[in-house]
Amino acid sequence: AAEPPPRAAMVKATKAKKGSVENINAKLALVIKSGKVQMGYKSTLKTLRQGKCRLVMLSNNCPALRKSEIEYYAMLAKCHVHVYSGNNVTLGTACGKMFRCSALSITDPGDSDIVEIIASD
Repeated sequence: AAEPPPRAAMVKATKAKKGSVENINAKLALVIKSGKVQMGYKSTLKTLRQGKCRLVMLSNNCPALRKSEIEYYAMLAKCHVHVYSGNNVTLGTACGKMFRCSALSITDPGDSDIVEIIASD
């Protein structure tokens, strides 16, 4: 007969999650502005094969076969993979583009500390 958590605690947790998404969006915008990013599935695989990739971001609706292939390449390249909480339309919008993006690789984070933050998770 355990009591459910109070309503305030549940609301706080969802707000923290939303804040972290906005935080990642802000850091991603900084990477786009000051660093180097390759957008797209083929370009992401190229940077992983060349060993230039520091971080891979995938949308949450990336096809399973593509996702597993990118994760395999990332494991070989010792690179972190972050599954973005939004779909490919949202990820493209977060990058400031007018098109969809299911995969992107960050080769140079620039002024952002997004690689360290995601690696610590």
